[in-house]
Amino acid sequence: MTHESAPLLAALAGATEDRIFFDLAGIESRYDTLRRELPDVAVRFAMKTCPVDEVLTHLARLGAGVDGASPSELEQALRAGVPADRTHYGNTVKSDRDIAEAHRLGVRDFVTDSAEDLAAVAAHAPGARVFCRLATSGDGALWGLSNKFGCAPADAVRILRRARELGLTPAGLSVHVGSQQMTADAWHHAVECLADVLTALTRRGIVLDHVNLGGGLPALGYLDRYGRPLEPPLDKIFAVVREGMRHLRKVHGDHLAFVMEPGRHLVADHGAIRAHVARLAERRGPDGEHQYWLYLSCGKFNGLYEMDALQYPLVFPTHPDAEYVPAVVAGPTCDSDDAYPQGHALVPVPRNLASGDPVWILATGAYAISYTTQGFNGFAPLPYTCVGEGHP
Repeated sequence: MTHESAPLLAALAGATEDRIFFDLAGIESRYDTLRRELPDVAVRFAMKTCPVDEVLTHLARLGAGVDGASPSELEQALRAGVPADRTHYGNTVKSDRDIAEAHRLGVRDFVTDSAEDLAAVAAHAPGARVFCRLATSGDGALWGLSNKFGCAPADAVRILRRARELGLTPAGLSVHVGSQQMTADAWHHAVECLADVLTALTRRGIVLDHVNLGGGLPALGYLDRYGRPLEPPLDKIFAVVREGMRHLRKVHGDHLAFVMEPGRHLVADHGAIRAHVARLAERRGPDGEHQYWLYLSCGKFNGLYEMDALQYPLVFPTHPDAEYVPAVVAGPTCDSDDAYPQGHALVPVPRNLASGDPVWILATGAYAISYTTQGFNGFAPLPYTCVGEGHP
């Protein structure tokens, strides 16, 4: 299944230098679909996936807000036109200085998961609204996010009770089921946990007004490490989320509002890199077998950081009818991690590739910009161009 639009493909075809392109119309279409599937959910874009001003501005015009993880992100979002009341500080790891700076910027919603962080929010963001993040297993996701963030249900009850004592507003609960979550069960289990904590809080006289269902909605255009299309059950995920929302409102009141923090789901399939071949070489492997290696002009340190966990579809536009051979794919740097590691299938590539031939790397709209180094080994970060409505 392909998700590349005609403007994105045209931009790739017209490029003569390495560059990443973002398709604003494609991002808008994915956003509109999400709003149709989950009309009662407010969207707060996880901007760490694509901190590009044009993307932030475009989503803000559509009504989205931002989930920011630092004052720098929140400040960028505000400059790009995101209203302060559609932002929240979603990172549970915050210094005193960062809390105070976010509060100065007008941010009033803060996520926490510890008594120490809560005390700092009370001291440096007085009167703020507090969400407590519950821990999840991360099962079923490519990146589980299960160790660094979140607290146990009993701790969440204690934290929100303490928030009230400190003059803060206990506003909500939040969860994150893991990035690129491939199962609907993850949301089902998250809703069960949310329901239990809401019940425990109600018994103690604390009535929350929001539930943040977090990120994790998958992109659709990736390949797995064996080169097969990933096929997340998106329709089932949406159905489980809708049913979970109905259940929580039935038990805890229609006043309960919902937020989600999609990131890669909105942008991954609507970004693509124009790279080029550095070299196609035939080498002898550790067992003496001959093996092709395709070295690209970009890799883990300048656009393809997530190559440890997934494969990006590759297109070789100048070789439509070539004979293909299986190859290891690697980036240009002098670092052995800059390649698809052991456990990845070999990638079919044209046998007659030459240095300088263009390569299109699809489904790279998420994290290609934000994870890029500032020039490791002297290989520059990719510049970007937005295509679509209002852009060339």
